Amino acid sequence: MKEYLASLIEASRDPLHARNVVREYLQARILGSLQRSGAMIPLAFHGGTALRFLYMLPRHSEDLDFTLERPRGYDFRGYLERIRTEFTAEGYQIELSISDKKTVHHAFVKFRGLLYEMGLSGQPKQVFSVKIEVDTRPPQGAALATTVVRRHVTLQLQHHDRASLLAGKIHALLQRRYMKGRDLYDLLWYLSDPQWPNPNLTLLNNALRQTGWKGPRLTPQNWRTALRERIQGLDWRRVQEDVIPFLENPQDVELLTRENLMRALE
Repeated sequence: MKEYLASLIEASRDPLHARNVVREYLQARILGSLQRSGAMIPLAFHGGTALRFLYMLPRHSEDLDFTLERPRGYDFRGYLERIRTEFTAEGYQIELSISDKKTVHHAFVKFRGLLYEMGLSGQPKQVFSVKIEVDTRPPQGAALATTVVRRHVTLQLQHHDRASLLAGKIHALLQRRYMKGRDLYDLLWYLSDPQWPNPNLTLLNNALRQTGWKGPRLTPQNWRTALRERIQGLDWRRVQEDVIPFLENPQDVELLTRENLMRALE
């Protein structure tokens, strides 16, 4: 399988794109391991990487984000050990960094020396990591779906449905302390699709309440207004700088402007 990864890197247009390709390949392999260990029964995939894998979002994403929907059978450390075992058998140097004492469980699957081996780093011991995060007490109201996709490997993924995915993105935009250009790019991508459903407002309002939202309850009439107010006064140069390293086509950053997003929110 390392030979396949090497062939992907050879086809990459530049070192930054090659690193994104490496991360996405490792994400796919980790998702495959989670599927084989039964993690797709208690867990639901969501977030930017879910958009990438399920709906071909044209930007790369860093983390694998999940919600714990059915606690029975959930075994975070067991899933991670399965990941370690499978990659180690193929000659990868794997280290795990695990934190599972708080509500949000997270871990870093660390690949030591992989970038050096693939010609992407001059440091033999450099670590390349993929983060896995599980919210063990997610807000109620998400609708779930299951989809079979092929991205490097064939995956059967349980995930939030389209309306719930949009609700999660809006929650991040309204409540994240520091605005990410990646979130704004995703919002523009969502809103540019006339077939994408409106957000799951039950999930969105539950999530906002859980995180101390001080604004009004969001409705079909005011959720766009709340977003317009949130993005007023942003430094759009910084917004674009945040997202451009992750775009499949870097020229797409020119679409991410205040005017375009405000127009999409009308």
